[in-house]
Parts: sequence; C-alpha cells; structure tokens
Amino acid sequence: MKSDPLEVNGRGYRWMARPVVVVCVDGCEPAYLDAAVEAGVAPYLGRIMKSGASLLADCVVPSFTNPNNLSIVTGAPPAVHGICGNYFFDRELGQEVMMNDPKYLRAGTVLAAFADAGAKVAVVTAKDKLRKLLGHRMKGICFSSEKSDQVTMQENGIDNVLDMVGMPVPSVYSAELSEFVFASGVKLMESRRPDLMYLSTTDYVQHKAAPGSPAANAFYAMMDGYLAQLDALGATIVITADHGMNDKHGADGSPNVIYLQDVLDGWYGAEKARVILPITDPYVVHHGALGSFATVYAPDDASVPGWIERIKQVPGMELVLTRAEAAKRFELPPDRIGDIVVVSEQSTAIGTSASRHDLSALEVPLRSHGGVSEQRVPLICNRPVAGIAASRRLRNFDALDIALNHAQVPVSAAVPVAA
Repeated sequence: MKSDPLEVNGRGYRWMARPVVVVCVDGCEPAYLDAAVEAGVAPYLGRIMKSGASLLADCVVPSFTNPNNLSIVTGAPPAVHGICGNYFFDRELGQEVMMNDPKYLRAGTVLAAFADAGAKVAVVTAKDKLRKLLGHRMKGICFSSEKSDQVTMQENGIDNVLDMVGMPVPSVYSAELSEFVFASGVKLMESRRPDLMYLSTTDYVQHKAAPGSPAANAFYAMMDGYLAQLDALGATIVITADHGMNDKHGADGSPNVIYLQDVLDGWYGAEKARVILPITDPYVVHHGALGSFATVYAPDDASVPGWIERIKQVPGMELVLTRAEAAKRFELPPDRIGDIVVVSEQSTAIGTSASRHDLSALEVPLRSHGGVSEQRVPLICNRPVAGIAASRRLRNFDALDIALNHAQVPVSAAVPVAA
C-alpha cells in the first residue's frame, strides 16, 4: 500500500502528501543565506526562514561533495553507504581511483526505494560525476547540467532537456551550471510533477566568492527566484548543503597549505608514506585539489603511533587520528580510509607535494572545505516542522526525514495518495 511508510537503511519515510523537493546547495555556508537575506536579494528565503523552519545541521566529515550527497539520498552516514570521499586508494586494486562508480555504493537510496514503490522521482545534478551514484537503480529521470545535451530516454529517463529548459549547456566552471539545475527543477515540476525530486548544485561560486560579496548575493538571488517558483507550484521544499566553505589563505592572499607528502618524505624518505586527498575530482580549477582533510597510508602498523604524534606538531593541524578513531568519530568505512586521518584547522588546507598542485588557475585567494570547520550547514524547510526533539543532533542527511516525516502540510493542500 502506498499509504504505508517505506523503510530504507533503518529509517522509516512516510509517503508524500504533495510534491517534495530536496535541494543540496553545494558549499552553502549558512552565512551566505544570512547575507543574501540581509541584503534584500533573497526575499523568499527570508520569508520561509521565519514562517517555516530554519535550522542548522552537521554534514558528514570529510566535508566533501560525494560523501555528503550520498548521505543525503540514503539518509545514512558513509559507514552505511560506503562513499567516504571523491577519491580514494583502492587497496584491492592497489590504485588511487575516483569513487564515482556505483559499484562502491553499499546501500540503496531513498529515491530508488520510492521509485520502486511507484513514486515519480527526478534527480538533477550539476556535475555528471554524481549522476550515476544518485540515480543508482532508480527508475525515473536523472541527468546532469554538465551533460544535458547528451540525455536519452534510455539512459536518463528523459530527452530534449535543452528544449525543455530553454538554456544552452552551461560551462562546468560557471554559476549557470547550478542555475540550469534550478531551471530544470521548475520545468520538471510544471510538466512532469514528480512526487519526489532531488536537486544538487555546484560550489563554483562559493569557492570564489565570500558571503555577502556581489557574486555570492547574485547567486542566491537567482536561487531564491527559482525556489519561490517551486513553492508556488505546491512543493514542500527542504534546503541543505553538502558542506560549508572557508578562506584557506593568509592576509596577503597566498594559500595556507601543508604539503603533507613533502613533509613525510622529508621525515621518512620518499615512498614510505602515501597521502590521499579525498577532495580530488576532475574539476580542480577552482580549488587546486586542496581541502582540509587527508588520509595517510603508513608502511606498517608499528609506524602509526609515532607518525601521529609527529604530524600533530605540524602548525595548522586540528585533528590527527588513527583509522579506528576516525571511523568511529566521523562514521566512515574503515576499509576505505588510510591508517591515519588528518584534518587541518579552518584557515589551512592540505596538499600532497607542492609539485603536484597546479594553482595557476586560481583567480582569487583559495577558499575550500573538507574539515570539521566546514561541517555546519543550513537545514531549511518552507513549512513548519514538528516532532523533532530539542536534544537531537541534526544532520544534513536528515533532509528527507524532515521533508517526509516532520514538515507540516496545510490540510487544505494535502492530496491523498492513491493506494
């Protein structure tokens, strides 16, 4: 029966009484929303933050795109779904690989479960790196802005997306990549009216522009307009983020970077350690593959305690943990992280070797993410919510729980779901 809640990864979800839209705004430090509302460029957001629910939540650490998007759509941490970075060292293959293949997923998504049960589901993501993960085993519409000119009915559940949206294929390094996501969401709601829709943007703007800056406010003004349209179409909307964003540079604008591979090579000799940066993906122009989280593979277990104590003394380090400590603290799969997990403090990034990072394309001082300092994110609903314990630690992967189980739908607007 469609009236019965669905259980996914140990959590129950009620059927939607009206369309539900969950939005993951990549890199959305809460200060971006506050600044845009204060500047008067985001009136819709300002209104729902008062009339609906405006909460704060913690994202998954490492505070990167893939682990957090997959946590949001599975309703579970990486220890359950297995995606603990954009990039990792596959011990079985003995290779460093992108973790964007669905074979690395260890849990199903809430999206796929509802689609299997008969709901109309749609997913639009900015970058194609996420598409196959988010749409894994999901019947419905799933496409990216990046490859919107290549959609087919067989692969994506839709065709002629460019005609539908009325925009050209945007550059992967542009605010328009995210705008295409929002425009697609509105057009899909108007024409297909999905029961459940997930929209995921890119943080190109957030890497370049601080909260309250003209570029940032322009981005949130654009977003505000599309969200208002989705609201007017009757959707229950929950907005969250995969991570926050912070400056990672000094007063002179030069990057604050610990090149950890160089440090370890200097201490112990070349090729003794392997430093992995889970932020690494094909799109490094705006961050140079520099974030605040890294894992280290040591030559043997006996080396680990001494290495940890020494790395702790490096200026700019916030946390240096064993694999077991990190897996427990951050709810990570222990077999997919290194022997040592390092997290730098708010204004510092971690690299491998200086020679391996091309920072020539950084047009503005480095802003990035990955650490505990980027863990706080917004969790906003356009409707009041009820039944959430005051003591509950909210997570960004509670977004679907908020939307389906706690959002208060006006009785006059509720549409019974047929059995």
